[in-house]
Amino acid sequence: MANCRRGSTGLAIGGLPPITTTIVKPIVLLSLTGAVLSLFFLWISSNSSRVGLHIGGWRRPMTESAGGGGGVPAETMPPPRAFILWLHGLGDSGPANEPIKSFFTSREFSATRWSFPSAPVMPVSCNGGISMPSWFDIHEIPIAADAPKDEEGVMKAVQNVHRIIDNEVAAGVPPENIFLCGFSQGGALTLASVLLYPRRLGGGAIFSGWVPFNSSIIEKIPQDAKKTPIIWSHGMADKTVLFEAGQAGPPFLQAAGIVSCEFKAYPGLAHSISTKELQSLESWIKSRLRT
Repeated sequence: MANCRRGSTGLAIGGLPPITTTIVKPIVLLSLTGAVLSLFFLWISSNSSRVGLHIGGWRRPMTESAGGGGGVPAETMPPPRAFILWLHGLGDSGPANEPIKSFFTSREFSATRWSFPSAPVMPVSCNGGISMPSWFDIHEIPIAADAPKDEEGVMKAVQNVHRIIDNEVAAGVPPENIFLCGFSQGGALTLASVLLYPRRLGGGAIFSGWVPFNSSIIEKIPQDAKKTPIIWSHGMADKTVLFEAGQAGPPFLQAAGIVSCEFKAYPGLAHSISTKELQSLESWIKSRLRT
């Protein structure tokens, strides 16, 4: 059985050197000076290469602000018009992915609320049973199309994601303006959560993910969930979640009766997210936001 390697399913941002030395014990930076923070955002706004592994631990803002504006007291903020949930990969954390918001600069996202939850810490089989942040168990790395599946763990994680969605709907966000996005293990959970939610959502975006359950789940997919559009992006040079695992997605979705699925292959892209992918995601979500 293969072992999990450094950053095996975590997010990466393009030319940055990895901040952690092992995925078993990810280092979270508890604070950054104002100067370092300013330099980082200058770098990320001007860098046109890739968005890649472990960009470090970012503090959550004291109050969640729509569109990530920061500093606006929650009681004075307008009700969110849309909600975007981002699910990270194995061994990563939610706050470490928050800079992704900086790619969503269009005014259409000014009333969007974001959420970057962190996975619980649990023993992971591919890591020799050592505990790490994980949405569900992963038996082996690399992940192929026919890899063993922890369906029970996936279903428990899906219930938690659905609770987050239900809370947003209860707060007044239209389901058609709720978007789920995820990288690697988070992408697999995004797929499962979208397919099993009882209502049509705005969309699901899977980056370097895989189908985390067997075809028997198809009979459990609600009819309205089949109307949720899905975009699937995968690097053709991915050696962690093999490209073949991504390619297995569209045929599965077609068999499940999903109305809209767009698959994008990225030559030369390894297990990471590129700037081009995030720019495409921004356009994809923007075109589906409803007023």
